[in-house]
Amino acid sequence: MAGALAKAGLYFDELSKIRVLEPEVAHETNELKEECRDFVEKITEFQKIADGFILMVDSLAKDVEKEKMKAIGTRNLLKSVAKQREAEQQKLQALIVEKSLELERLRIQYQSLQKTQLEQQEIIDFLVLHR
Repeated sequence: MAGALAKAGLYFDELSKIRVLEPEVAHETNELKEECRDFVEKITEFQKIADGFILMVDSLAKDVEKEKMKAIGTRNLLKSVAKQREAEQQKLQALIVEKSLELERLRIQYQSLQKTQLEQQEIIDFLVLHR
């Protein structure tokens, strides 16, 4: 009788219920269903891990970008300070040249005044002696 039912496409399962599917096909279908469920769970878990990884990488990228901007700002500041220092040095060198020229001018003027004083002292001495 089981053979006649099998020819008609009807089968008995382990609980002696009539089924349309062959018990072996039904069993494989249930196994496939479980494997699919496990696969979906693993894919979902993988997606969660991947999302966490992406968030972590994004956070690190933002931190790296902040540090990069700080480094660029610091480098620009250092360049600015170096340029300011160079400008200050040039200004001081110009001031040194200016003061050196003024010193030379004053030294020449002092020598001239000493000469004039000496000449005037000679005239005074001459006038005092010849009175």
